[in-house]
Amino acid sequence: MTQNGDGSIHLVTRGSGDPILFIHGMPTNSRLWSGVIERLCGKYTCFAIDLPGLGKSPRMQYGPDYLRRLAEQIEELREKNKIAKWHIVGHDAGTAVAVHYAHYFQQQVGRMALLAPALFPELKPYYLIEPLRKPILGEMLAPLIQAVFWKIAMPRALSETEDCNELVEDFHAPFSGFAGPWQFMSFMRWGEPSQLLANVPGFLPQLSMPTLIFYGSRDAAIPEAFARKASSLMPNASMVTLDSGHFLPLQQPESIAKHLARFFCSQSAASTQGRFNESDRAHINSFCSCPAES
Repeated sequence: MTQNGDGSIHLVTRGSGDPILFIHGMPTNSRLWSGVIERLCGKYTCFAIDLPGLGKSPRMQYGPDYLRRLAEQIEELREKNKIAKWHIVGHDAGTAVAVHYAHYFQQQVGRMALLAPALFPELKPYYLIEPLRKPILGEMLAPLIQAVFWKIAMPRALSETEDCNELVEDFHAPFSGFAGPWQFMSFMRWGEPSQLLANVPGFLPQLSMPTLIFYGSRDAAIPEAFARKASSLMPNASMVTLDSGHFLPLQQPESIAKHLARFFCSQSAASTQGRFNESDRAHINSFCSCPAES
């Protein structure tokens, strides 16, 4: 089932059971989670959104309060779907959306999982994107960079996934057509990480929900230091490293789904104090003994 929550955020819903919200990163869409959701929807109600300007969601104007406004729109989706509390899963830029939602609406979050966490103000844009963010130069190079990004860089990054060409075409759809290169340029001028993410290190220690952080050992986009820093700052966090590139939900859907199922369904994932013990970490870092239904 698909819907647009308040006319702006496109939402895909599948399955039944405890609710999980999946938030993709850039420049993908809710389809990033299809393989994971397929494996979890037998035991969970899986919600996946298209972030503004991607997939089927219209763009939302950027500004200093962009992530707060986005968190408020996600909260409207929760209320509309009559969900008391849900788990939150984010990838890449979606992890920044996830932690901001958890920051503003902590009581509505059960547990959280962050994949390739792009959370800190020292985040650097992908090298092909950086020229697009510069006035005049970006306008001049937009067609060339768009072609290189979508015809070479993304297919190479997704080469380990099934339906690679179809996925690239789907992710590229909002930027197709004659004006597409400049639409892509405009979208990538989304703001400065140093400003939008400046307060994240300060509030991460306040997020007390159990959190599972995933990192791909071959991720060339997000440094491992980000995953380790997030894990150290969040009081109830544990980290899992997988043999994967940046797009973990596409490259390791079965492993991700099993880890999430174990994390969300196990009542022993945290100790009675709400913290991980060594036994819990060993269970979470192994394949799940209560796998989700396909």
